[in-house]
Amino acid sequence: MEREWGSALSALALVGRDLLVTARPRQWLKNAVVLAPLVFGRQLLNMSAVIDGALATLSFCAAGSAVYFFNDWCDAAADREHPLKRFRPIAAGRLRRIHVWSAFTFLLLLALVSAWAAGGATRYVVGVYVVMMIAYTVRFKHVALLDIFTIAAGFVLRVWAGATAVDVPLSPWLYVCTVLLALFLAVAKRRHEALLLEGVAANHRPALDDYPVPLLDALLHITATAAIMTYSLYTFFAPSLPDDHSMMFTIPFVLYGIFRYLYLVYRRDLGGVPEQVLLDDRPLLVTIVAWGVLVLVLLYS
Repeated sequence: MEREWGSALSALALVGRDLLVTARPRQWLKNAVVLAPLVFGRQLLNMSAVIDGALATLSFCAAGSAVYFFNDWCDAAADREHPLKRFRPIAAGRLRRIHVWSAFTFLLLLALVSAWAAGGATRYVVGVYVVMMIAYTVRFKHVALLDIFTIAAGFVLRVWAGATAVDVPLSPWLYVCTVLLALFLAVAKRRHEALLLEGVAANHRPALDDYPVPLLDALLHITATAAIMTYSLYTFFAPSLPDDHSMMFTIPFVLYGIFRYLYLVYRRDLGGVPEQVLLDDRPLLVTIVAWGVLVLVLLYS
């Protein structure tokens, strides 16, 4: 009897681990942008706004994880042809239908409840995000250019949800910076996939066949340049920032961060998993933390 209980608990632990892996907790890092309106809107000392921002962030974490379960279920066959994705729990056959759809339903309910609690139009923004990302899984990611713009739209919705949750206007500058940075990361990801799957890319995702590497290089340079210029102008002209233009001191950190990311893309063949690059590359992580600390000091001192 004890052996049977031990086997059952071991199997349950393995399923729990695979569910957590499929939920992609590292991807929750990208939901930090939900808090951007809270920080740049100078509401960080408003506890009510902090709670609403945290609920909006939780909602996007749950919604994003729900979409990953749906995505991995739909892409299981294609993932088995990928040198890295074939080890995902669903593609490897370790999670069954009941596990996948139970997790999807629970996470979706958690996302909607959290969005409702955050207030404002957050629940509608989260709803649009879920529908859009399901459409991305089914269709949009198979269409060149539309796929990366859908990813960028997902980041814009995150910022919009954060703004409506804490009841601050969505800054046009923040909107443009978000779009350009999201496009930069998405193009770098596509470049990594195109090189990793060279010759068989179309077997995994047909849209990759429409992305020659020179085109991706050009798009990467365009988005990097535009992001740097937009952020630089933002530090001078955004009305919510200090009048003495002290935010300009954060520009070198942004420059180094983008330059470092490009270095990792071209010299280390990284960029396929942005959150992993962020966590694993110490110079980049230190730069982002230093930028964040300096922003807080300049906005709230």
